Amino acid sequence: MKKTFKYFYLVLVYLFLYTPILVLIVFSFNKTKYSTNWKGFTLEWYRQLFENEPLMEALGNSLMIALSSSICATFLGTLAALAFYRYRFWGRKVMYSFIYVVMMSPDIVMGISLLMFFISLGLEPGALTLLLAHITFCLPFVVVTVYARISGFDHHIIDVAKDLGASELKMFWHVMMPMIMPAIVAGWLLSFTLSLDDVVVSFFTTGPYFEILPLKIYSMVRLGIKPEINALSTMMLLLSLVTVTISHLVIKENKQ
Repeated sequence: MKKTFKYFYLVLVYLFLYTPILVLIVFSFNKTKYSTNWKGFTLEWYRQLFENEPLMEALGNSLMIALSSSICATFLGTLAALAFYRYRFWGRKVMYSFIYVVMMSPDIVMGISLLMFFISLGLEPGALTLLLAHITFCLPFVVVTVYARISGFDHHIIDVAKDLGASELKMFWHVMMPMIMPAIVAGWLLSFTLSLDDVVVSFFTTGPYFEILPLKIYSMVRLGIKPEINALSTMMLLLSLVTVTISHLVIKENKQ
């Protein structure tokens, strides 16, 4: 009886979480444009979506920012994680704790603080400020992921490589890099997903002439939900699901 109740409770939780998403996906194939009743299956809204130039331009901007910020965050985050692991310096633990502070900060606080910072530097909101903002909030996730991997393996392997005559560069490329590569890939995938889906920080740090997809969807929804938005949201959900699944598999491999 207790086991049955447990599974029943889990079913209710997952229904509560995923029923709205399933409704969104179903209505992206609904033939009618305005009614909430099912009028038949169609792919018309997906065709119109790809013919919508402003949406496709916003999608291109989102992919460009997501790819650029995730690559930069992964590179910088990996170097930071290696520095925290290899070197002992004053304030090391405090600095690493600040990484979690950035991760736990509300998006609206980060968005406003970055906006004020860019204004104080005289930077006009646009693609550059948006890219810097995305690198900022993606960076801690890479640092934590890579550092967890580095801390998990035996550090004596590095000493053995040095005893065998390996230089710092060879030791890094042939010993450490293969061991931390799953964490690097996982950090990149997480950064890409976070950047692609962000709304709040992007709202404060982008300009009026550089629009990304999440903000474009938000502005369109304020005027009414169109079938093209359902189709676009379904595609973004699919992309995020694939990315998160790959990241989960990589992290699982990383833990092993």
